[in-house]
Amino acid sequence: MLSVLTAIFAEAFIRGRLLYVVGLIPVLAFATVTLLLYSIFKAINRSVALLAASFNLVGLVFEAVERHVLGVNAALVFHGLYCLLVGYLVFRSIFLSRILGMLMALAGLAWLFTSLPAHVGQSLHTYAQSLGFLGEGSLMLWLLVLGVNVQRRMGNANQPPPQRARPV
Repeated sequence: MLSVLTAIFAEAFIRGRLLYVVGLIPVLAFATVTLLLYSIFKAINRSVALLAASFNLVGLVFEAVERHVLGVNAALVFHGLYCLLVGYLVFRSIFLSRILGMLMALAGLAWLFTSLPAHVGQSLHTYAQSLGFLGEGSLMLWLLVLGVNVQRRMGNANQPPPQRARPV
């Protein structure tokens, strides 16, 4: 939340070189969030959690240097991949709601779509961004308000999630 609020404030009220410096605050805040989420999700699958964190940290570097590759926002590509992987980890966890995992995966797809050049599906970019914010915002709000069920996380960290009955 700090990242989004700082970015909005900076874009609205600050100009010149100071805008670039203030723009690094949300990048550093989100890097911290990435590392915190890695520490939560490494119990589910260390390799996937590390890959997700790596994607997001690379994306944050692209964001910090404001780099676009061939008209594509590289930061959003890496962030979209990060959200897809975190969505998978949330879905596989036994200490968070599977709906949050699905929303995060949808957010990842939305960010990947939004990373495309503006002329590709321009009318849908606003909807995709909204879906991205909904997915990520839901997970962050859940973690801030309800937290993680530590007993389930610690007690079953190395066990696979329970099999759920499938409808016949």
